[in-house]
Amino acid sequence: MIQEKIWLKLRSSFWFLPTIYGVIAIILSFLVHKIDSWLIDEYKDALPNILLTHPEVAKELYSALVTAILTLTTISISVIMAVLTTYSSQFSPRTLQDFMRSSSTHHVLGFYSFGFIFALLHLIMVDKNNLVAGPILMGVIAIVILGIFIYFIHYSSNWVHVNHLISKLRADGARVIKNNNKPSKHYLGFKHWNQAEIKTYKKQISEKLTAKKSGYIQSMDFNDLVSWAKKYETIIFMNVQVGAFVFNDYPLAYIVTINNDKPPMKELHEHIIIDSERTDLLDIEFSIQKLVDIALKAISPAVNDPHTAINCINRMGELLHELTKGNPELLYLADKQQQIRCILKQKKFEDYLYKSFYQIRHYGKHDISIMYGILEVLYKLSVVSDEQTKHKIWSFHFYIIDVIQLSELSALDAVHFNHMYDAFKTCHDKK
Repeated sequence: MIQEKIWLKLRSSFWFLPTIYGVIAIILSFLVHKIDSWLIDEYKDALPNILLTHPEVAKELYSALVTAILTLTTISISVIMAVLTTYSSQFSPRTLQDFMRSSSTHHVLGFYSFGFIFALLHLIMVDKNNLVAGPILMGVIAIVILGIFIYFIHYSSNWVHVNHLISKLRADGARVIKNNNKPSKHYLGFKHWNQAEIKTYKKQISEKLTAKKSGYIQSMDFNDLVSWAKKYETIIFMNVQVGAFVFNDYPLAYIVTINNDKPPMKELHEHIIIDSERTDLLDIEFSIQKLVDIALKAISPAVNDPHTAINCINRMGELLHELTKGNPELLYLADKQQQIRCILKQKKFEDYLYKSFYQIRHYGKHDISIMYGILEVLYKLSVVSDEQTKHKIWSFHFYIIDVIQLSELSALDAVHFNHMYDAFKTCHDKK
């Protein structure tokens, strides 16, 4: 879990990759300088003149490239700020971190740092001898940096396209669902457990784990939680879930001690990461919320773009479908000996349904295209879901259609809506 904490910090740091590239540039600069000195000393007469670069020419080359790379870096940072401004004003502030954490953005700035430091150090180290490897390698680096700059302009222009962003958010959400559903070799997951046994354990709660600071639950390592519970012969009743905001001293979990020895609560704290920013590493709801934010911005009077909102609704439908396949709602974790070790507080499918559409329902209830889009997604979800999930969708749909004033719809709107509703009812065998 310590490694995960470090990874979360590094992932959000804009300095990490450029620093790594800078260190590599420093090492390579001195290495190339040594190679140049060795080549001139050993093979001065054997080297063709076309490979030799006069010191004054090398200085002009390095000086020009230092200036050029710094200019490209400035332009790239301006592009980044333009993208961030677009995201904040047109999409959602919560989508800013997706662009800022993109590995491509970090690698581009890292390679600029590499080229700048490499050229600057060679400019300083130029002496009276002719050069061989340094200018050639610098020329190659300059060409690569130009290609990276062109790529970054193309990459950034794609990011400001809302459809590209929506597809990216959907793919990220699918990745989160897949990560949450990875099988574990350290514990067994169960959807149901003997409730009489659970009630007995609840009466034996003796310890409480409280938050040391306010913030969002970014991650919980269930492998470590089960291992900790098994090691100290305890049972953990989780009181929070990933994505929840907690206050300082808020109870994170309640502990049942089977052997009456007080377990080290400080060690348990290390398996739950709390920080000021919500992340989508394990938080499925946060991935859905970003799509909801874009949909709400799209149906606002200032933007008035219902097609973008409907695209978001369709993508949320995809994620909900993947949830039905890849999120078994495991509430009870046991060790390999099938001794209960951790009782989770997990969201159910109907919770994700509500979180996906309740705000869109409120702000889009007067736009029949939005309500039609929601009903269509519910219908398609029903077609591809099992009977239990279909029942949950059917119960939820009453909440959606409750705000639709069918009597106020125009005749053609009513025809299309009723046609979709009839298909929806037929899918659920409702007459």
